[in-house]
Amino acid sequence: MTAFVSFMFDKSFLLHEEALGFFENEILLGAYVVEKPRADMLRSIRGGLLLIGRVLPLMFRLSWQTLRLLNGYMRVTKSAVPPRMHHYLIMIGVEPESQGKGVGKALLNHLLTTVSADRYSLGIALDTENEENIKIYRRFGFALSRETKFNDLPVYCMFYKKDTDL
Repeated sequence: MTAFVSFMFDKSFLLHEEALGFFENEILLGAYVVEKPRADMLRSIRGGLLLIGRVLPLMFRLSWQTLRLLNGYMRVTKSAVPPRMHHYLIMIGVEPESQGKGVGKALLNHLLTTVSADRYSLGIALDTENEENIKIYRRFGFALSRETKFNDLPVYCMFYKKDTDL
């Protein structure tokens, strides 16, 4: 798991995605990784080439079955993404002992502010496997756009449509 999360942060750096951490006394309490709706093509190509150097070691640390599952999961979730320009919340997490203390709320509010200021983005897409998360995301204005399954795992795809009348 650590190798995969580390890879996701490397990927976000190399592809100029947004990775944000919430720290207290220099201790990471929560973080998110978000794909932006547009990217400079040259920077993306360069980042993609550099990413190959990060993918190869990961491939040797994860089993082929795990890699196939991750690839299949990404295909399912990407097929549920709306066709309009948007941010995509790849992952968000809060340390268990910090849950319920406003860390996740601070992260999501920062993302909503970022999206609100982005004239190209029409909202935020995300997916979750935890049905209880639907209530949390709904409080922030997300709507359930698709419910599907990957193998026997339920996947809830959600979208936050930004108010474009601002």
